[in-house]
Formats: sequence, structure tokens, C-alpha cells
Amino acid sequence: MKILVTGTAGFIGHFTALRLIELGHEIVGLDSINDYYDVELKYGRLENAGFSRSEIDWHKLVESNKFGGYQFTRAKLEEREHLQQLFETQKFDAVCNLAAQAGVRYSLENPYAYIDSNIVGFMNILEACRNHSVQNLSYASSSSVYGLNESMPFSTSDSVDHPVSLYAATKKSNELMAHTYAHLYGIRCTGLRFFTVYGPWGRPDMAPYLFTKAAFNGETIKVFNHGKMKRDFTYIDDIVEGVVRVIENPCSPDSSWDACSPNPSSSSAPYKVYNIGNSDTVQLLDFIKAVEDAAGIEIKKEFMPIQPGDVVATYADVSDLAEDMGYRPATPVTEGMKRTVEWYRSFYNV
Repeated sequence: MKILVTGTAGFIGHFTALRLIELGHEIVGLDSINDYYDVELKYGRLENAGFSRSEIDWHKLVESNKFGGYQFTRAKLEEREHLQQLFETQKFDAVCNLAAQAGVRYSLENPYAYIDSNIVGFMNILEACRNHSVQNLSYASSSSVYGLNESMPFSTSDSVDHPVSLYAATKKSNELMAHTYAHLYGIRCTGLRFFTVYGPWGRPDMAPYLFTKAAFNGETIKVFNHGKMKRDFTYIDDIVEGVVRVIENPCSPDSSWDACSPNPSSSSAPYKVYNIGNSDTVQLLDFIKAVEDAAGIEIKKEFMPIQPGDVVATYADVSDLAEDMGYRPATPVTEGMKRTVEWYRSFYNV
């Protein structure tokens, strides 16, 4: 297939595109390379994929010098006319939308960035798919949609009507918008609720990276909710395996869907939402211990109250993804953090 993957200067998008290339697909990557976090890391990912920084420019398609069949363009999802033109010229068979304004806490500071990228941008993706007969759309949702829900593990059959951050609200909105386009236009729309993803080339605003950086720099980390947090930490390779299976196996209408007792994760339309995580939950202090063991350094800690927008625990029920796609996450936190720390040492020469 010829696939548009948005967010390919980002963490999950970078590895997803490389895996799809490895499987023989033709990829066009798109990213705005915004400065939400260190752009040097984003350019580093692009260079790792064979794109020379000197050649990257707005709206210019450049070829990878490492991987045949992989092109990249710098653009924003909000640029409606440019996106339509890209779809017109490239004739995509499928779209995987991993671009978004990420981060829960940043949504408290800059809410409009989330509306522009996650709502307007996603609307532009849906319209481009509709206008150019793309019938296979997968997109990033988030475990944050579970909000105030404390029933564990989180199931896609649960209600997700009580978000506690604007970021979560935009992701829930994406799911609703996708269902509408699946119903009206028959676009096969599959949403993936990502749980805490970590690994080499990971995001520097997330705990695994922050903890690793603090270990090597002798910094003190902030341990929120006094360490009484649990997260479903999922290694990048396990995440990518699930994403690729969804792209290669687009959803169909649920023949058993009951309008009188509706399952929120499926529909009479070609629409599906999956959790994608490790299906395990790790105490925050245990995860910090895994970082310390991998780095061989004890990290200084400052215990803090829980932050607005945060949830105490995340834990994914991935049984439907396992049943439908054979998804089996396989990387324990101790092994995943060893690989992550090895990459950090190499990239930052520490």
C-alpha cells in the first residue's frame, strides 16, 4: 500500500514508518516539527530515517537516502488546502494519523494548540480521506480519555465521558468525528488508545526519558502523588506491532452491534476503537527502580502531590486487540529500560 503516516518526526510515527517500509509499503511521512519539545531530537529521528536536515523544507517532498519508497514533507495538519493537494497528487491507499499536539500538562498552558492540531487538523484528515476515496484510516487516540474512570483494567466498553484534560477531550472528540465519517462515508476508521509508550528516541516530556536524563545529570525528579501512581508502560516495539496490524487489517462493521445496547468501541459502521498497551500496570517507584538499575545510578527524588489533569492509574484491557489481531506485547519494563538507557548513552554521549 501507499500510506500517509503523519507525525513521523515524532516517537511512535518514526518507528511505525520504518516498520511499514520494512514490510514493503510505500510511505509518505508528514510532520510540522514544532517546538513543543527539543527539535534536535525530532531532526535526529528524521536523520535516522535517512532525511538530511538541510533538504527538509515546508511542503517539499524529500526522499530518504536510507530507505527506498520513503518520502517526507514538512507541513501542518491545519493547512487544509495543502493537505488536499497532497492527497490529490499522492493517491494514498491508507492513512495513519499519529500527528497531534501531545501532552496532558501542556494543555493547561496552551489550549488552543490542541484545538488547532487535534480538532481542526483531524477534521482536515477526515475530509481529505472523504474527498480522495481513502477508505482505510487509523489514528492515535489516548488512554487519557478514561479520565475519572477508576474501573481497572480500562476497557473499550467503558464510558469515556469524563475527561480531566483538554488533551483527553480532543482525543475523545477524534473518536466521535471518526465514527461520523465511518457512518456517513464508509471510511474504515480505527482508533488506538495508546498507553504510556517508552523506548529509544522517546519523548523528552515523558517520565521514562525525564528519569533517565535525571539519572545521568544528577538532577532531582518530581515524583507526583508521592509515588502512588501506576502506569501501563508499553515498549515502542510492542506498540508499533499493534499499529501495523491495524493498518494492514482495517476494521469492518460489527454485525452483532446492538443499537438498543450499543458497544461504544464498535458500530454498525466500519468503526473500531482498541486499547493498545502492555496489559500490565507498574508502580511508579518500581519503574524508577528499573531506570536506576539500567543506568547504574540512584536518582534523587522530590515527592509531590498529584497534578491537575493527571490520573492515578492506567491499565489496559487489550483482549479485543489480541483476539482480532493476535496482538501480544512481549517486552518487560526491565528489558525495555535497558534498551532505552543504551540509546540515551549513545545519543547524548554519556
